[in-house]
Amino acid sequence: MTLAMWGAVLGAAAGAGLLLAGVRLLALRRTPLADRVLPYVRDLPPAGGAAPRLGVDPRPTSAVAGVFGPVLRSAAESVERVLGGSASVRRRLVRANLDRTVQEFRVEQVVWGLAAFALAAAYALLRAVTDPGQLGAALVVCAIAFAVGVLARDQHLTGQVRARERRILAEFPTVAELLALAVAAGESPVAALDRVVRRSGGELSADLARVLAAVRTGEPVASAFESLAATTGLPLVARFAQGIATAVERGTPLADVLHAQAADVREAGRRELIEVAARKEVVMMVPVVFLVLPITVLFAFWPGVVGLSLTTP
Repeated sequence: MTLAMWGAVLGAAAGAGLLLAGVRLLALRRTPLADRVLPYVRDLPPAGGAAPRLGVDPRPTSAVAGVFGPVLRSAAESVERVLGGSASVRRRLVRANLDRTVQEFRVEQVVWGLAAFALAAAYALLRAVTDPGQLGAALVVCAIAFAVGVLARDQHLTGQVRARERRILAEFPTVAELLALAVAAGESPVAALDRVVRRSGGELSADLARVLAAVRTGEPVASAFESLAATTGLPLVARFAQGIATAVERGTPLADVLHAQAADVREAGRRELIEVAARKEVVMMVPVVFLVLPITVLFAFWPGVVGLSLTTP
């Protein structure tokens, strides 16, 4: 076989591996029915009277996961030892509302790195056909591509957190006003929270739904909102949750607190919009100075230059 055929075989093998890994990751993102039902029936005795088996994973595993799973997990552990920061990753996963563990995130980083490695390897094989003898440089490029893929997944997680927090800030004034109206109408904080969660949809509504679920399982309202304030990464939402917790504990008027929180968020959004507009104003001067102005000067002076060249003997 020629070198080009070997390159085609290796590229096809790498593509098939990436396809299998992607299919498995999509399957892992879907929560099985057993995981959703098990927390509610864990304490019930089994139907046949047999003792429950502990430590058995109820989720079915495919042959691909059985073959490549241990390798990916060991690679994920190596990435964890090199990069560290599992507490930061766990906190960002919670802030991004992603239902996965740190180990699963490290596996995704390894998959992204392998995808970048495969692309770099395919490019190196194509270069080797025309310019052989660059094996060392190709290996360095592949290693750099793997590192870039791993770090790119981490940056993508940070981008997911920022995008979700922007959506929360956009939803916050409306949700706060709805809570204030429900409380002012005479409903209790829990009933108002239930009404807002049922009538609205979004990232902030999902966080409030978790707070409502914690309250319904027996946790005090103030403690549930304090937990929300501790897990969120937005100071405005943290102050909102702490304000509700303080109002519930001390018996202060909750509607006034919610109206004030919504007004603060709107004012903060207005200030941020003014700051963004001030920064964009400087950026908008770049095409005016470097594109429009030179063309205007050229149109103004070019006829004179042509006239001088025609009249000069």
